[in-house]
Amino acid sequence: MIAVQIENLWKEYRLGVIGRGSLAQDFQSLLCRLRGKEDPNSEIDIMGGGTTERVQNKRFFALRGVDLEIEQGDIVGIVGKNGAGKSTLLKILSQITKPTKGVIRASGRTASLLEVGTGFHPELTGRENIYLNGAILGMTRREVRSKFDAIVDFSGVGTFVDTPVKRYSSGMYVRLAFAVAAHLDPEILIVDEVLAVGDAEFQERCLGKMKEVSEEGRTVIFVSHQMNAIESLCTKGVIMEEGRVSYQTDDIRSLIRRYLVGDVEELDGVTLWTNDKGVCQSPYFTPNSFGLYLANGEQAPFVVRNDEDLEVRIEFEVKMEDPALCIGFAVYDEDGRKVFLTCETDAQDGKPERVRAGRHVSRTIIPRHYLNEGLYTVKMAASLVNRMWLINLYEEDVDFRFRIQGGLSHSAYWTKKRDGVTAPVWDWQLEKLGE
Repeated sequence: MIAVQIENLWKEYRLGVIGRGSLAQDFQSLLCRLRGKEDPNSEIDIMGGGTTERVQNKRFFALRGVDLEIEQGDIVGIVGKNGAGKSTLLKILSQITKPTKGVIRASGRTASLLEVGTGFHPELTGRENIYLNGAILGMTRREVRSKFDAIVDFSGVGTFVDTPVKRYSSGMYVRLAFAVAAHLDPEILIVDEVLAVGDAEFQERCLGKMKEVSEEGRTVIFVSHQMNAIESLCTKGVIMEEGRVSYQTDDIRSLIRRYLVGDVEELDGVTLWTNDKGVCQSPYFTPNSFGLYLANGEQAPFVVRNDEDLEVRIEFEVKMEDPALCIGFAVYDEDGRKVFLTCETDAQDGKPERVRAGRHVSRTIIPRHYLNEGLYTVKMAASLVNRMWLINLYEEDVDFRFRIQGGLSHSAYWTKKRDGVTAPVWDWQLEKLGE
């Protein structure tokens, strides 16, 4: 069953003259538009700072022919850069603003949480705003009363429920607003990035509540820049660009990869360096390839998760044996900081094993739950120790790049990138003392 159907949706805003000239000019411009005539006020002089500027009255389309179908019970994540049209779409779905053109069909009652304070009257108490929102949603006083205790308990503002909400902190505001929107039985729940205001524990409770709402057969539309939240919560995803739906899928991981790096197909080979031009040749060591691979042996895509083991593989040829040969690589973060350097001789006890003449492959694992989210560059190094560089780590670009996104942990307390360079997940032992 289709819960929301959007057909050819457009939203136009007028920039420039409207609202900036006199009332007479605004009225004149309106009449000209209604009659299909040229607006005589399309260019006006604006004085300021001792200079005069010519400002052209322009049209800006926040939405451009959006077509979208959302089924009942879906949790749909909408992602896109700032200005892509996400918030405009949600405001139209919430009937806060009207579309310029197009059709929206929504099946059932809609509750929305778009920004701090939406739908709340600042002079009213938390209790009064709960009943006010229930009335707006078409609920009776008895229905709201039956949900009241659950709303207050979820929001955690019980001590202040009879205090005017204008005295609430932004976190308290959001907790109460979400509790109201989620508990008053909407068939469609719309949530914008506003959840970023809450603390980690409350964000996790909100995500859990949205999952619960979906399991009850209701629909959730969720906008966020937190890819971990999108991945853990959503069953379908939409990417918006310049007011249009550019991509939609029920494969959330592929959606996140596409959003972060564009068309993933265009990035084939980006995690693999090959010596196609015959550079970096030496009788002691000639690299053929240097790349990143998944546990199943396949070449890794550009975007990988934190909870996957990643294999770095170097294929090379040796024509002249030398016991001083040392091969390794360094990993740098997106700020150019060296995260670590590792060499294939690190774990060899005593005298290192000599690499014989012939073709070889050397492998090592970057363990899961080690690197934090971010963009990484992996650079190869090779030398005859204390004698000469074969591949200079600091001067030659024998490298590849990849991005870590998602999978930070299974904890309910982490839905976004952690602080620090690494993001390890270790086992902890809890022991109660005195027993």
